[in-house]
This record gives sequence, structure tokens and C-alpha cells, in this order.
Amino acid sequence: MTDTPAISVRGLTKVFGDKTVVDAVDMDVPPGAIYGFLGPNGSGKTTTIRMMCGLLTPDGGAGECLGYDILTEAPKIKENVGYMTQKFSLYGDLTIRENLDFMARMYRLKNRRKVVDKTLTDLGLEGRGDQLAGTLSGGWKQRLALAACMQHQPRLLLLDEPTAGVDPKARRDFWDEIRRLSKRGVTVLVSTHYMDEAIQCDFIAYIAYGRKLIDGPAAEIPAKVGLHTWRVDGPDLTELEDALASRPGVEQVARFGAQLHVSGTDEAALAAVIAEEKKKNGTHRWQKKDTELEEAFIYLMATAADNFGAPGGPGE
Repeated sequence: MTDTPAISVRGLTKVFGDKTVVDAVDMDVPPGAIYGFLGPNGSGKTTTIRMMCGLLTPDGGAGECLGYDILTEAPKIKENVGYMTQKFSLYGDLTIRENLDFMARMYRLKNRRKVVDKTLTDLGLEGRGDQLAGTLSGGWKQRLALAACMQHQPRLLLLDEPTAGVDPKARRDFWDEIRRLSKRGVTVLVSTHYMDEAIQCDFIAYIAYGRKLIDGPAAEIPAKVGLHTWRVDGPDLTELEDALASRPGVEQVARFGAQLHVSGTDEAALAAVIAEEKKKNGTHRWQKKDTELEEAFIYLMATAADNFGAPGGPGE
């Protein structure tokens, strides 16, 4: 696989009225990667993705997508993009076959009937082509939408919070299919604020209030954030959580089932708090752990709101 990025942009900026929605974002996306864009609602994730792919003209910055200039060759990029929105965007009052044929017409595909027949077979719906799309379950609607936007065999797939509102099995099946597409060389961009989608990604960029705070391989994000974490279980965790939250050296206390994950950026200060708690109360079990994406994600959300969430910031 080539080392040339599928997407490379510098200084991407978008302004709506007096609000800077995306503020000078730089990004490189490896080919065939599943690249997750995380951040709060309204943080500029989808706007950034659309500019990177030539679907929206930036007010500043430049770059290339799939070897095409995002400013001057946007139509060529669009021909190679499949876009799946969070909300089911096909027609519920058309049949499954009619929806697939409509999408094939949009992309001017040759031998449309054969293309649609193959799509139905791949979906396992060859006997249900005349069923109205609106009668499908959430998971099947999701599979149909993905199949429809992949019929023209795009090299780049955009997913906007793709697994919202579907059951766990459908979510697993969906991500299995995304992995297969990635192995075939399709580059996938995912906009999400859900942790269970983020952990499926190879690379992550965290965007808050229009600014990229951090990006890189998903496995490296926790270390880049710089958090140190301990887990604790035992009785009266709610009381312990309240007590720890106000302690110097403790920057985050997050509940994970029957455990608390206690984190801070100053390893020595955090260790001192933990040592004091161990002496004070022997009923809790403490264990140092590697900081994972979940803790890093919660920390980024909290610090982004503190640093950039005031009125007048990019996201307001």
C-alpha cells in the first residue's frame, strides 16, 4: 500500500457569519484507514470532513483528497465518495430495489440491473427486493444504506454517526463490513461522539469547538493526552467519588460499572492521593492501570469545554 496520504489538508477554515466553525485544521489520513473524528455535538467534525472531501468549499486552507485538489477538482472527488448519513436517507415509500436502482442512476452506473441484483444478493435480500425500505428494521436499513452508497465502488466512505439507534448485533455486523472495506483499500472517515464507535477506528482526531486538539493512531492517543490512571473497587463508591473529585492531583474520576477510574496528569501527585486513601480506608482495592481511550475521551471532553466552550469561542 502506498505511503501517500489518501487525504492531506492544511489550514482548513470555515466561517458561518461571525462564527469560525472550523479553525485552521491540519490533517493527514492514510489510505485504507478507518479514521474517527471525535468531539462534542456542534464541534465542527462533519464540516471538517465535508471540506476535506470536496463536498464543502473552505474559506481558508488547501489540500488534496484521493490525489485531487479539494478547491479545484471537487467534482472528481465526489465521484469517488460514498456518503452515509446518521439518519436513514433512502426513500421509505420505495422498494429496496427501487432505492438501489435510484442510487445507481445517480452515479450513472452501467448495467444497472446487474449491479442492483448483485447488491441484493450480497445483502442476502435477493428475495425481498419488492419490500418497502421503510418496513426494514434499523439494522437492515443501515445495511441497505451502506450497500447503496457503495454500489459505485467509491475509494472513500464517509460515515456520520453510523450506528446510532441500532442494536448491538447489528452494530457488530456493520463494523465487520467496514473492516472488510478497509482491507480492500477503501478509506473510511467516521464522525462520532460515541466511544463504542471510536474504539473501532485505526486513527483518531479529536475536534472541539472548531479546533483539532489531538490526532494520531488510536493506540497512541492515551499516551499523548498524558493521563495516569488507577482503578478502585469496593463499597460506597459514590461517597469515594465525591471525596476524590476535589483532591489536588485528581483531575478526573469516572465510573465504569462497579469501579472508579481515577486519573491525573501529575503522576506523583496522583500517587500521593492514592497512597493516602489506602492508609485511610483499607476496604477499597486499588490497582494502577494503563490509561485507555475511554478515560482519554472523557478527559478531552471536559478540558475542551473548560478551555474553548465559553461564549464567543469557535463552537458557539
